[in-house]
Amino acid sequence: MRQRLLTAVLSGGLLLSAAAPAGAVTYYRSHHQYVKHKRHMKTAKRVGIGAVGGAAIGALAGGGKGAGIGALAGAGAGALYDRHEKHHGHY
Repeated sequence: MRQRLLTAVLSGGLLLSAAAPAGAVTYYRSHHQYVKHKRHMKTAKRVGIGAVGGAAIGALAGGGKGAGIGALAGAGAGALYDRHEKHHGHY
């Protein structure tokens, strides 16, 4: 059961990270808007990766409830890492 859950979580994460709209074109009015959007997307990616990793480790350690707790802990860690990177000027 744990292996199926872990496989499903990892497969879903890989699927969502690889899926990108093919025809989406975004136009920005200024360079500032472009940088702001890029920062926002990096934040979402870092928090999402942390949540998926935490859920996978939690699922291995404690089943379904552990996966939920791990996802919350991973998302928090991802947010802290993002704040750390932004503080050092890495977008």
